[in-house]
Amino acid sequence: MISQNLDLKIESRSALKRFNWDFAVVILFLQVIGIINLYSAAYSTDHLTGVFRSQLIWIAIGWSAFLVISRIDYKSLIKYSPVFYWANLIALVLVLLVGKRIYGSRRWLDLMVFNYQPSESMKFFLILFMAGFLARHKLQNFDFKDLVKPGLILGIPFLLTYKQPDLGTAMLLLAIPSSMILFLKVKRKVLFTLVAILAISLPAAWNYALKPYQKNRVRNFLNPERDPRGTGYNSIQAKIAIGSGQILGRGYRDGSQNQLQFLPERHSDFIFCVLSEEFGFIGGFITLMTFLVLLIIILNIARNSGDRAGALICVGVAAFIFWHLIINIGMVAGLMPIVGVPLPLLSYGGSSMVTFMTSLGIVASVGNRRFMF
Repeated sequence: MISQNLDLKIESRSALKRFNWDFAVVILFLQVIGIINLYSAAYSTDHLTGVFRSQLIWIAIGWSAFLVISRIDYKSLIKYSPVFYWANLIALVLVLLVGKRIYGSRRWLDLMVFNYQPSESMKFFLILFMAGFLARHKLQNFDFKDLVKPGLILGIPFLLTYKQPDLGTAMLLLAIPSSMILFLKVKRKVLFTLVAILAISLPAAWNYALKPYQKNRVRNFLNPERDPRGTGYNSIQAKIAIGSGQILGRGYRDGSQNQLQFLPERHSDFIFCVLSEEFGFIGGFITLMTFLVLLIIILNIARNSGDRAGALICVGVAAFIFWHLIINIGMVAGLMPIVGVPLPLLSYGGSSMVTFMTSLGIVASVGNRRFMF
């Protein structure tokens, strides 16, 4: 009995030693930034208590998922990733059939207790499934024939998400696994051919694939002043908020665009505008540098991982965060068209928070297992 207790204590201490505390502190720091700005964003509305409390609950659930996933062997998750992937595909089909319509799009399933967005969790399951597939088939330096199966794996959820319609998330479902493939290298002739096909197909995509409101987003990205009170409003107000913060910001809860409610969706997709207006360039710079530190930690875990699958998972999660960050900051700064993409760990939303934390949890699992090889 004494021996068993001693073994448990040793195992517990060993687990604490393996735990990457720097990783956890950086994640928590970003969430604190998000909570501080969310409180300011919701302060002038009647929904402050509900929004703020809900986000705290989702952060707690996210950390629970992080800790549970970090203790599970990621190889077990990869083993069952096909089941998760196909189950999520079924959920995406159900969204198109019986999904809850909000702002003209069907993206959520009403589970009574909360709204579930399958396209968010698909990002995580797609990383797992793709990592397992690429590691199992030992694919590298891809030729055209090597891209057929990976193309189908990412193409099906892309099309289902595009049909909702949710072009922003659909593009992420292409970008994240594509980054994993590029990590393993693609032959130059293949890469140049794909880029050429993409360039040639852009006119056809504009005429036949994009819906009228999506074309308007592109036009307003190029010239927001063409409809300043309509479809160009969001972009103009976002740039005003970021610019008015200047170097040091206007002060906490003193941002006029935020507090006077000129800024749209300021608690979710436009949370960075609240941060920039009230904390200025310095606040935005510190936040972006913190994200850079997070990405460096993840890629360092990939470099030190014990096997190919673990490294691919880390690369996939790094791409997951990187592309969200680039697209969200790009759209609020007027460098990209406006799409519904949240800022990782800062934007309000349960599905995105839990998905990000679950993804980071599996990175922690990869980091923990490197001591066992």
